[in-house]
Amino acid sequence: MKHTPTVLAELEDYLKQNDLTLAQFSEYSGVHQRTLSNWITQHRPVSVQQLDRITLAMGLPEGYFYELYIENYIIDLPPNWRRIEPLLYRCGELDKLDAIRRMVGHIMDNPLYSPRLFDIAEALFAQGRHAAALLLYQNVAEVEKYQHSERLAICQYRIFTIQAGTNQRQNLKAATIFEAFVERLDEIDQLDALKDLANVYRSLRQWDMLDEIARKMKVKAEIQYSMKHQQKKREHNESEKKLSRPMFVYITYADLLCACVCEAQGDFQQALDYTYAYANLDWVKETDEDTLYWIKLYKDWAQCNTYIYKLLSGDTSVLNDYVEYIAASKVDKEMVTKLLNVMLAANRYHLDVDHTLKCFETIIDSLVQEGQPASDMYAKQVIPEQFARFDYELAYYYLHRGMYNDGFKYLMYAMLKANILNNETYFINCTGLFARFQGDTAPETKAEFFKFIEKVWLENVEKNGSFDRCS
Repeated sequence: MKHTPTVLAELEDYLKQNDLTLAQFSEYSGVHQRTLSNWITQHRPVSVQQLDRITLAMGLPEGYFYELYIENYIIDLPPNWRRIEPLLYRCGELDKLDAIRRMVGHIMDNPLYSPRLFDIAEALFAQGRHAAALLLYQNVAEVEKYQHSERLAICQYRIFTIQAGTNQRQNLKAATIFEAFVERLDEIDQLDALKDLANVYRSLRQWDMLDEIARKMKVKAEIQYSMKHQQKKREHNESEKKLSRPMFVYITYADLLCACVCEAQGDFQQALDYTYAYANLDWVKETDEDTLYWIKLYKDWAQCNTYIYKLLSGDTSVLNDYVEYIAASKVDKEMVTKLLNVMLAANRYHLDVDHTLKCFETIIDSLVQEGQPASDMYAKQVIPEQFARFDYELAYYYLHRGMYNDGFKYLMYAMLKANILNNETYFINCTGLFARFQGDTAPETKAEFFKFIEKVWLENVEKNGSFDRCS
């Protein structure tokens, strides 16, 4: 019969091998001798904090004994929250996800533990330990899936936030699932939830969904803003602190998103009307530093987007003014959006922007080759999609002007980004553009493209299976 190893046996072997007394090890580890003695003679397990000291004294990596500790003192025993809670925190800190799964599986038959697990998940989420928090949120959501609770809605919001990544197909699935829970959130939390959903739908170019979410966000934000200034209740001000932006921003951001929808639909005059709406911020009552920062930001976006919508509507006379505006702007995550619009206009109206591209050559090279840090849902979702579009528009411009080296260079960048995003439409556009100009491709460049396309195909077959097998 095979005996299950124990932490205690490991300690006793260590003491024998190193010829140490319990008193000596107690002094070395900082764990009281009586505690060690009770563990050995009466099988009273040490706490997680004491186990960490023992592990360190034995020269072993952090968390080395956690799996054994779970096996010896948690599994098959009545749940002991005094042991489980600190161990969950430590496993979260050390990314010991399998250990978390075992403990959670052991206790989740009892729904009374759901609120406690939720609190731990919130703490780990706040610390940026998202992988561990995700496991806890998913388990709490599963236990409470038939309850119409705010806690369930928060779990689904956190799951959506954590899972939203580079794979656009998965992002659409995550957004669709979460959208059904938005109305269960606190009225203040709904504003950030709708903002985050909107940014995902914007990156996916789901214009109908974006329009619906933006309008819903504006209505809710206007109600909350009106209540704030009519009631002046302290609890309302406390609630507002939960928002990631000043409250007026959710109203103006809705207008900005509606302008994006109109742009995508080719209605540039309506897009300008929305832009003029969020440029006029005289109605904003606050004068604090954060509010003034956002007012300045919206006025800058309004100026930028006014140029863009006039340019894309065919008024190419504003191109030089727009380029001067870009040159005076600081280089940040919005730079790719500004330059993308130059390329969209150039390709739509067959404009020569060689001089502009030369002026921004260094910035363009840094933009297309370096990733941008993702600080929020907009940076995680919208900006990567615009990088992929920018590379494609550059490739389109250069290839149609016979500048094949530059064209195929940016086309490869675009294909790489489209594959990372799992955006089939962009990848098909890239392969179509390559097919159109492959006769002008150097043999080594052509070989590189075919090698990459084959690699993507093989990865897809491996992941999803082949559908061309004979029956």
